[in-house]
Amino acid sequence: MESLHEPFMNRGSISPTGNGTTDHLEKMKLTKASPDSVSDKIERYRGALLVISIPVLVIMLVVYAMPGKSAHDATVLKEIELLSRKVGVSYRGDRQYAVIFDAGSSGSRVHVYCFDRNLDLVPIGSELEIFEQIKPGLSSYANDPQAAADSLISLLEKAESAVPVDLRSKTPVRVGATAGLRALEGNAADRILQAVRDLLKDRSTLKSDANGVRILDGSQEGSYAWVTINYLLGNLGGTYKDTVGIVDLGGGSVQMAYAISKDAASKAPSAPDGEDNYVNQMYLKGSKYYLYIHSYLNYGLLAARAEILKASDESGNPCILEGFDGSYAYNGKEYKASAPSSGTNMEECRRVILKALKINDTCTYMKCTFGGIWNGGGGDGQKNLFVASFFFDRAAQAGFIKAADHVAIVKPHAFADAAKRACGTNYADTKVTFPDLGEGDLAYICMDLVYQYTLLIDGFGLDPYQDITLVRQVKYGNSYVEAAWPLGSAIEAVSS
Repeated sequence: MESLHEPFMNRGSISPTGNGTTDHLEKMKLTKASPDSVSDKIERYRGALLVISIPVLVIMLVVYAMPGKSAHDATVLKEIELLSRKVGVSYRGDRQYAVIFDAGSSGSRVHVYCFDRNLDLVPIGSELEIFEQIKPGLSSYANDPQAAADSLISLLEKAESAVPVDLRSKTPVRVGATAGLRALEGNAADRILQAVRDLLKDRSTLKSDANGVRILDGSQEGSYAWVTINYLLGNLGGTYKDTVGIVDLGGGSVQMAYAISKDAASKAPSAPDGEDNYVNQMYLKGSKYYLYIHSYLNYGLLAARAEILKASDESGNPCILEGFDGSYAYNGKEYKASAPSSGTNMEECRRVILKALKINDTCTYMKCTFGGIWNGGGGDGQKNLFVASFFFDRAAQAGFIKAADHVAIVKPHAFADAAKRACGTNYADTKVTFPDLGEGDLAYICMDLVYQYTLLIDGFGLDPYQDITLVRQVKYGNSYVEAAWPLGSAIEAVSS
């Protein structure tokens, strides 16, 4: 078959005078020597273009003519859009921007991304991603929704300045609130979200809608994080065995997500009442994935502190550093935080953490993680595990990886080794021993490290000496991009 990238030869006919061959060769030389005009190329390839574009347009018309669009229809439309991009039938500009706010329990962050027509990331100036963050998070303004919304103004201004003026009205902006807002009582979360919607409507020139400001459920957060890391690694488009699993430890919740086989997905149990489905289907770069996801609310690092303090008796908590006597505030509540008279003890700390994790809850499946939750069955999609967010941060602050690194391969037992050192430190000496820790984290460094080790080993069932990849940023081209769920949300936003 002749390539569309090579000019077709004008074969002509041989003149009966005998000069036709020479004339024909001269015409061929002329054809090769003279560049085609745009109109000539269109004329030459019009048949091929019609063959390619007509089926795509027909399919699009058929799907849009259907009386109602199901989730499957939406997926088909996305696949058609990607196909149309590949064959050059594009109805978008060459650049698309997306602005995603991550309203987490420990702070608010904004990410700005730019994509080309193939959904590849392209630089914004000299950066592949614009990123800015502030503290505290929206949940800290539970009683003042307007103050919560106003806290985002500086981030919004930063994001808008990164988007070309003529594209701002076409650039989707989303605000995804995570575990911090999920845990607020009454209608506090709804009032904050409405104040944020009003802020975007009144002060932003970006493309916003009410549904774009919401609390993400755990499965959404986990699936976006999984998409982000596998997208950046270039793993999408193959089989589930080509992908990596993720554990994302936020402030209020922790998510595990990894791809499983179609057979395993067909045998997945139903989730407990009120919980998200264990398995979601996703269509990415022409491949269908069955994604096991579970989000554990109240088991993010900051929320887990409260659970661990609640699980200890009134004589003190063995996870708190000796010499500290105070309280811990989380989501508007305070918990007594002091070491027992016997001092800090790592083994006793582990015992309290196992109780907080509800390791011994009844498991009605073949295998559970903790709290009676199905573990997904394991398999190839979980063998290569990327572990993000607070896992990376504490490892760097504890000194067993470099803070400047983007990724680091460690073994879970490294958290136990660091915990032994931390739990043997007096509170008064902590700032010297762990100089990179924030003031509010000093008393909890033993607790945090023991919790992270216990979560990985007893909670998720990892081998203490298997390799895991701690990840903060993933290399993409010549740049590094934050390994966080907002990129997955941005990909969905510009594909909608």
